[in-house]
Amino acid sequence: MILRPRKFKDLEKALGHRFRDQQLVEVALTHASMRGGKVHRSDNERLEFIGDRVLGLVIADKLIAQFPTANEGELARRFNRMVRGEACAHVARAIGVGQHLILSESEASSGGREKGTILADAMEALLGAVFLDSGFPAARSVVLHLWQDQDDVRPAAARPDAKSALQEWAQGRGLPLPEYTEIGRTGPDHAPSFTSEVRINGCAPAQGTGASKRAAEQAAAQTLLKREGVVAGAESDE
Repeated sequence: MILRPRKFKDLEKALGHRFRDQQLVEVALTHASMRGGKVHRSDNERLEFIGDRVLGLVIADKLIAQFPTANEGELARRFNRMVRGEACAHVARAIGVGQHLILSESEASSGGREKGTILADAMEALLGAVFLDSGFPAARSVVLHLWQDQDDVRPAAARPDAKSALQEWAQGRGLPLPEYTEIGRTGPDHAPSFTSEVRINGCAPAQGTGASKRAAEQAAAQTLLKREGVVAGAESDE
């Protein structure tokens, strides 16, 4: 029997998880820019969808246990900091995800291995891959290992991102939480442009566009904050 070398051995070591199904980790690292090539590849968007939910559940459970007397607003602020794109990209950079990404030549040449949105999406996809490979306990272990210091990770100016700032603003006024809806998508699969709308009861809706759903939601939140005159302390995480 010939044993093939493990292609992603270094990444597995950094994750703290050895994949039984190597194809899962390869799909998790494959960007949508690879669609349409001569060799068909699955990309990581479906795994990202799963990983986002896994990350959210693990972090919510962690915060409830870690801060038993914290109110919902404080928990929400900590949660948003830990699951936002910037935190995911920070973790991805820390474990060297960028060098393993499977990108089209054009995306790679345009600096795709360092783009925050691509790194964040790949990190979430890897969590989804771990979940499918070995179940929730394994995925939880990876999250707790990699996110143990993320509650302290803040933007350089120590300001909340636009979505977090909008949520805090709404909660402070007794308003319902913001609701985001994707209302449009244009452009090719490897370079899409999303348009999202944010609504809060009692306020007119606001829209924003970006290169990812997350970026579009941030832009929409920023637009509403500016319109309401609540711009201090809000910034995009993209």
